[in-house]
Amino acid sequence: MHKSARLSAILERLADGGTVDVGELAEELSASPATIRRDLAALEQQRLLARTHGGAVAHAVSYELPLRYKGVRYAEEKRRIADAAAGTVSEGMAVGLTGGTTATEVARALAARQQLTIVTNALNIASELGARPNIKLIVTGGLARSQSYELSGPIAEAALNGINLDVAFIGVDGIDARAGCTTHQEVEAHTNGVMIQHARRVVVVADSSKIGKVAFARICEAGGVDELISDDAAEETAVKALSDRGVRVTLV
Repeated sequence: MHKSARLSAILERLADGGTVDVGELAEELSASPATIRRDLAALEQQRLLARTHGGAVAHAVSYELPLRYKGVRYAEEKRRIADAAAGTVSEGMAVGLTGGTTATEVARALAARQQLTIVTNALNIASELGARPNIKLIVTGGLARSQSYELSGPIAEAALNGINLDVAFIGVDGIDARAGCTTHQEVEAHTNGVMIQHARRVVVVADSSKIGKVAFARICEAGGVDELISDDAAEETAVKALSDRGVRVTLV
């Protein structure tokens, strides 16, 4: 397993359980204990965990994977979701994109389109699309977060309040029929909610690991979403509950 995938797997296990054990990780990831210890040391240097005797613990109860590690998780599923999302976009549309790895894949799927206006509060998406002469790119200002590369807060929201979007593609950390769309950080949640308010159509793009999950801060209620595009491994009960709330669910 490549190092980046191994680090992502370690952080994913921390997110799920709060602790990891060197021996168990070595067996699960087909790596030597010495390699796992070096991985834990590297992640500790980045302040993503605290090492313990024989393993490591997460720094916080509410755990958010940095964006640079999220990209290797469910990569093929995210590309399928992005292709399906891009297929709903027509020439001349104004498209909103929040941050997140799945929304980033949507941006890549749209990169070759002609006469699109794309509005985003994500620095990494802006970097990828900024040199595309076929795309009119609008980037909000705001406070940047290193975890997600998103710009948020009053400056970003002031920019969003002056526009209208045909469709907004929203990345989330969880979507649940009762809790709605959620993310880890409350300021980002509020800014993404403002983008939703200015979109004629709202589409959540999220891999199956996010379906039925709930994070700390609510972006919007489930009823505020027109469509969810996810992969076909999504849990059936959670999908049905969202459909019952009026959300069109597309699984790819």
